[in-house]
Amino acid sequence: MNDIVRIDQSGRRSRAMVHNGIAYTAGQVPDDMTLDIAGQAKQVLAKIDDLLKQAGTDKSRVLTAQVWLRTMEDFAGFNAVWDAWVVRGQTPTRACGKVEMNNPSCRVEIFVTAAV
Repeated sequence: MNDIVRIDQSGRRSRAMVHNGIAYTAGQVPDDMTLDIAGQAKQVLAKIDDLLKQAGTDKSRVLTAQVWLRTMEDFAGFNAVWDAWVVRGQTPTRACGKVEMNNPSCRVEIFVTAAV
């Protein structure tokens, strides 16, 4: 029996997977990298919402999140979007740091782990 469910799998990665009641997403980046941090963050969180739905869960069940920002100058702007997205009383653990992005126009990348 295969108890691993892979979502949107390619030769290189799965965008998400579910195993033993836990959903894991790959790092999600915005589609439109010309947007400011708020626009990019909203796009990424919408992608995560969609992946969680496909995995049979939602953002209220996110256990932990890792957030990568291109610059810490985007920290406050990102947090405004994040704070509007998370479910009050159900906030996950979170790490947020500055990294050199693969695409210099990308301002944010996020991946989460959630209970199903």
